[in-house]
Amino acid sequence: MKKIQTKKKPTAKTGAKPAAKRVTKKAVTKPRVNKAVTKTVKAAKPEKAIKPEKAVKVQKAAEEPSISQLLARELAVLTLEKKATDVKILDLRELTTITDFFVICTAHSDTQVKAVADAVIDGAKKIGERAWHKEGLSQKSWVLLDYVDVVVHVFLKDTREFYGLEKLWGDAPCESISD
Repeated sequence: MKKIQTKKKPTAKTGAKPAAKRVTKKAVTKPRVNKAVTKTVKAAKPEKAIKPEKAVKVQKAAEEPSISQLLARELAVLTLEKKATDVKILDLRELTTITDFFVICTAHSDTQVKAVADAVIDGAKKIGERAWHKEGLSQKSWVLLDYVDVVVHVFLKDTREFYGLEKLWGDAPCESISD
């Protein structure tokens, strides 16, 4: 058997300088990565982003008018039969749940306000729609006809400017209707 010689460590008694500590190379451990999490993160990255302009065009091409939108257009045309002016349809579907559309028009006299409102009421009855609520028929400066999904507003010019529904609902897409 062979003897292994060991060196004695210098001590304070002998006056020697203490030897520098040996730096041993310990195995450096890498942080553990959960592969399931890594795969989830990789899967969450979008492959290709669709440009917003193209997405909107595709959506509009595939979109057909809703029943309430068709009703709004029909009621707007009925207002034109009695010579209402500045007829607009505001699309409120993205802004509120109160109604889907406002049809707003202007009449130039209180007699014309009544005539436009009556034309809308009668024309709607012919297509099978009845007003759920009517307001302002006696004052004749602002008549409101509520068809639940569509609300028709017939204004005198000054009253329309005063209340400014187009400004109030300025975020709504607006469609102008004319003869």
